[in-house]
Amino acid sequence: MQVQPYLYFDGRCEEALEFYTTALGAKVEQLMRFKDAPAEAQQMEGCGGAAPEGSKVMHASFKIGDTTLMASDGMAQGKPEFKGISLTLQLPTEAEVRRLFEALGQGGQVQMPLTKTFFTPSFGMVADRFGVSWMLLVA
Repeated sequence: MQVQPYLYFDGRCEEALEFYTTALGAKVEQLMRFKDAPAEAQQMEGCGGAAPEGSKVMHASFKIGDTTLMASDGMAQGKPEFKGISLTLQLPTEAEVRRLFEALGQGGQVQMPLTKTFFTPSFGMVADRFGVSWMLLVA
């Protein structure tokens, strides 16, 4: 069994995928657009919200390290909110934590600056420019 996060970017999915590719070395494995869906699937384009424009991302699958995440422009109901969840990056060195923390923080907001804690030499929290919250630490 696997649990895979599914992130809804409400019109900014392709921008988010490009950002994660640059900032984290993400690799997009699959990308389908609403305009490419079969006619019978057009009924569920918005998945409960307004139907996104045809070139928007209906579904994407991407990897960060060994983890697969999924994303979409669906569920378009206004500004996306990622409340009550953080994605965690466990990294081998303090230098790597610092590098990725700074990359994710570009255009985002530091929630807790990098600091030494009782459980790791480097831990911090940052929300990226899309509002996704990340925790980074040395594992």
